[in-house]
Amino acid sequence: MPYVKQEIRDEVDYAIDLLLRAIKDIEAPQDTAIDGIMNYVITRLMIDVYDNHGYAVYNRAMGVFSCSSREFYRRLVAPYEDKKIVENGDVY
Repeated sequence: MPYVKQEIRDEVDYAIDLLLRAIKDIEAPQDTAIDGIMNYVITRLMIDVYDNHGYAVYNRAMGVFSCSSREFYRRLVAPYEDKKIVENGDVY
């Protein structure tokens, strides 16, 4: 869950903001290049944080991926889809 205590957020938000600025400043040759950049960043962070452990830790790390994707869906994708249902009509 991404809802961690404010003092923990304060410790990492500065570095996250720097990373976001660096990513946004990259002049990618095509729109889809950002996908590769994000994949690289996420993979690099996960490998460096969870490296050199056993199955139990790797399994937990996979849970982080799963929950992160669900939170992304809940926060951004689902509201977008709801908006498009109103605009274009439901599937059924």
